[in-house]
Amino acid sequence: MEEVFLILFGLVIGSFLNVVIHRLPRGQNVVWPGSRCPSCETPIRFYQNIPVFSYLALRGRCAYCRTRISIQYPLVELLTAFTFWLAYRTYGPSLHTPFVILFLCLLIALALIDLEHMILPDSLTIGGAVVFLAYSFFQPEISTLDAVLSGFVCSLVFTGLYFFYLKVRKIEGLGFGDVKMVLFLGLFLGHRKLIIAIFLASITGLLTGVYFIIFRHKNLKLALPFGTFLSLGSCLSLFAGEKILDFIQSLY
Repeated sequence: MEEVFLILFGLVIGSFLNVVIHRLPRGQNVVWPGSRCPSCETPIRFYQNIPVFSYLALRGRCAYCRTRISIQYPLVELLTAFTFWLAYRTYGPSLHTPFVILFLCLLIALALIDLEHMILPDSLTIGGAVVFLAYSFFQPEISTLDAVLSGFVCSLVFTGLYFFYLKVRKIEGLGFGDVKMVLFLGLFLGHRKLIIAIFLASITGLLTGVYFIIFRHKNLKLALPFGTFLSLGSCLSLFAGEKILDFIQSLY
């Protein structure tokens, strides 16, 4: 019964994440006004705003102007519901589970915002860092020292890389949003899982870059949303990071 409730609650939170993803990078209030069609601006009635179901019932179109609605909306809702369920299945009914859910919600929002706008809003990265810094004193998975050192040392390393590319190579190899993002990632994941998260992000980012260069004829100055890859790597590392790290270590 708890899992069913969490899935339904995840769908609702996923609907809110869609609002955050759409409005936050545009500098709009994420609470007011209520949901409305992004095309015709007509307010959406509550029975037209039921997660996933309304999208299917309206066949993916606005009820008023009939403009097609992005498939991203129901996918985000389903993904959020799945992460709620997965967090509960992995960590059970513990104090840690709500913070895992919050962490995953931040990853979903940051991944899609960076993918579309190439920015990582401070309200999510710095806000997440503040929450997880406070939580590090109660975190059951890692020690406070591990959390603090992982977050701040990694952000310092990323800061060095940021200025290296900017001053030496005259390009922005990393965005400063990435620096702030790894701060809250380290504060929650600890050094072992953070290493795997960055490793997975680098590999997927590299493979994506190679694909665009070879098959889409882009040049080496192609800008990629590294925050999106960090989100993916962090999600995978959260649930399987220790196993991946043990496997890598077993190869030596």
